[in-house]
Amino acid sequence: MTEPIAIPGYRYGDPSLPAASLALADLDHLKAALLFGPDDVVALRRAGDILIPQTEAILDVWYGFVAAHEFLIASFSGPDGPRAEYLARVRARFGQWIVDTCRAEYDEAWLAYQQEIGRRHFTGKNQTDGAAAAGTPPLVHFRYLNALIYPIYATVRPFLEKGDNDPVSVERMHQAWLKAVLLQVTLWAQPYVEHGAW
Repeated sequence: MTEPIAIPGYRYGDPSLPAASLALADLDHLKAALLFGPDDVVALRRAGDILIPQTEAILDVWYGFVAAHEFLIASFSGPDGPRAEYLARVRARFGQWIVDTCRAEYDEAWLAYQQEIGRRHFTGKNQTDGAAAAGTPPLVHFRYLNALIYPIYATVRPFLEKGDNDPVSVERMHQAWLKAVLLQVTLWAQPYVEHGAW
């Protein structure tokens, strides 16, 4: 990252973030376990060219899915229902996450921010956006974080197809997207797992 982006709570590249507890060599092991290689990075860059201009439409699909399930929207809700400001702030970061997923450098700054995202779903939920005062739940249950991998994967294919009519190319981008999402959610899982077991 060359310059900070003005999104509330967005800290990718922030030098004041704690360094990741995972070494880059360990990250390489995770990537190898996922069969994630240089060709996937190329495919993600191409996917970004297609997906980033469609970010708002993609977010509409994802937010519609979450809103349609009370047990999912509950993570963004207080006693009187969904918190609009909280949802809006998270949406801005979620849109940037699409960019970051497609353009990741997989360096120390990226790894530190993945650790921060994991913390924000568990021990640090609500802190970034001051949502605790609104009565929102204190954590995102990992079962949903993990289960949402599939809809986040499956729903991008139609958007990829809007930008590329070659089924082989679309499949390559779609699989690279899946690997990238799996990699990130695996990293976000770290604070949820018993010390020493992750």
